[in-house]
Amino acid sequence: MKYAPNIAGGLLGFLFVASSLVVLLNLVPEQPAPPEGSPAAMFMGAFIPTGYMTFVKVLELAGGLLVAIPRTRNFGLLVLGPIILNIVAFHVFITNGAGIFEPPFMIPVICVLALYLLWAGRKAFAGLARPA
Repeated sequence: MKYAPNIAGGLLGFLFVASSLVVLLNLVPEQPAPPEGSPAAMFMGAFIPTGYMTFVKVLELAGGLLVAIPRTRNFGLLVLGPIILNIVAFHVFITNGAGIFEPPFMIPVICVLALYLLWAGRKAFAGLARPA
């Protein structure tokens, strides 16, 4: 169990670095757009043209690199936490749960890895919950 946090951190970091580089470097052809007028189409219609999605992908890249390095793992989790929460919220509220449990089950894997790393580093985050 000594190496489990390092393996989980490396895997979570790899998932975020790979997914951000695919988008930032345009390595995959454009995916089919969601149906016109759907909540997902309106959501992405606001994110992509404004450059906000690029900003999120740069944060994913930075957070993924930070999580992969054991010394900066907790800071990386602070960067990736809101991004993971938004990914889950998008799939739960906007797509009504579609895509969460579809293969390759990336969203549950990401959540489990992040929660495990938070648990493994819980002593470092304990100061955030203490009263002032």
